[in-house]
Amino acid sequence: MKIVFLVQGEGRGHLTQAISLGQILRNAGHEITAAMVGASEGRIIPSFFEEQIASPVYHFSAPNIVYNPQAEGINLSATVYNLFRNASKYLSGLSLINQTIERLQPDLIISFYETYSGLYNVLYRSKVPMVCIAHQYLLLHPKFIFPKNSKVNQLIINFNSKLTSWLSAKRLALSFREMESRNDLKITVVPPLLRREVLNTKPTRENFLLVYMTHHSLSQQIINWHLKHPEIKLHCFWDNHDASDEFVFDETLTFHRINSEKYLRMLASCKALVTTAGFESVCEAMYLGKPVMMVPVPNHFEQECNATDGVISGAGVTSKTFDLSVILEYLPNHLDQSQKFRAWYNRGEAMFLKEIEVFGSKNNVRPEVKSQA
Repeated sequence: MKIVFLVQGEGRGHLTQAISLGQILRNAGHEITAAMVGASEGRIIPSFFEEQIASPVYHFSAPNIVYNPQAEGINLSATVYNLFRNASKYLSGLSLINQTIERLQPDLIISFYETYSGLYNVLYRSKVPMVCIAHQYLLLHPKFIFPKNSKVNQLIINFNSKLTSWLSAKRLALSFREMESRNDLKITVVPPLLRREVLNTKPTRENFLLVYMTHHSLSQQIINWHLKHPEIKLHCFWDNHDASDEFVFDETLTFHRINSEKYLRMLASCKALVTTAGFESVCEAMYLGKPVMMVPVPNHFEQECNATDGVISGAGVTSKTFDLSVILEYLPNHLDQSQKFRAWYNRGEAMFLKEIEVFGSKNNVRPEVKSQA
């Protein structure tokens, strides 16, 4: 089966999910003919994606979230303004998607929460079926537990999730834990997608905290805490392209530019992870048995939901700020969820192939499975 990926380029999670699913599908005999990634001004697609996706990569202009360094969170007005200011550029991105799909003639499109996916289906009425994959689709599930007093935000994020999956054949909702599927809502609950590099990593425990942030504007909170607790060793990953690959603040605080291999190595050896509540980062930590402190980016409701769901799933604790004292106080009470999480994860490959291969040949015959390298 020939498959095209549409991938949201904002953040790291959707990119690594695409890499992981690509590995599963190729091993089952399928071909990823292209990966199309939404890129935006000022945001660079990490090099690890093109290195590991193992298929031609096409970039197109797509909307992005604008952060406010002063508020250390999302600037909603600037985000909306940017959307309208670049409307013509974004329409060209939609056109590029259509031209590429018409040229490649895939059997299936798989979208990783790419903003344009639903609009593409509506505007171009493509006959190619589409499967949409993201943790965000779990928020459409009637039994998902939201943060308190968030009705308006629920409506907004779920509208966006429906927008990204308009006219799709099904939604595969990635989840920390098992939940019943809802076929009436086109929702199938599936385990997370993790890179094989994570699965092949053996965890150890060294005496440092690992911090991962989605935007370098959040780093000032880390520095402020560190100056009061210089005895705690910290390694932090950020997206500050104005800094060197490794910026040594002092003997116990080092900032690293985002690097997939280095990050995974440090995740495997840290004593705990502090992260801005991205779904993928929490999943990797749970698989490796690392306690997590989830700090949602201000005004980022999706991350608030991830943090709430992560706490329910036993990943760790949540905090509104990067007060690392919270994770240090939590660590003695943490219950390791890695065995339970791995059991759920290990069911994933068969589930993904079952849900995707129904869109294969006319007779729905599964291709011969290749031996794994």
